[in-house]
Amino acid sequence: MNQDEYQDRGILKWDSGFFLSDHTAALKKEKSDREVVWPAKEIMDKEEIDRVLYEAKLKNKSVAIQKEEVDEEGLYSPDVIGKIQGFDELGIYVNGQKVDYDEIRNVEFHEQKKWSALN
Repeated sequence: MNQDEYQDRGILKWDSGFFLSDHTAALKKEKSDREVVWPAKEIMDKEEIDRVLYEAKLKNKSVAIQKEEVDEEGLYSPDVIGKIQGFDELGIYVNGQKVDYDEIRNVEFHEQKKWSALN
């Protein structure tokens, strides 16, 4: 081998830098998500839930659904928000996610705030 020839060791030196910045961004997002505490909403009975879901489907309104499940710290996850896309005997589909009827703690109509109305 000549002194003028360069032999690459086959290591992608820049790759770990991209991974590290992506990983760091993901960790920051996860931390900020944990800082938001979603309060427990009032538990609704089956009839109230059915009434709101029926009206939302009939009038094509968006809903915000709080699921009964909590994480290991006892905190609720963010509401499932969107229009009802479909349903079956076990649950409904909202924003591409299936929510079983027995998972619903609270459901209410959701009105998207316009960016121009934000302070």
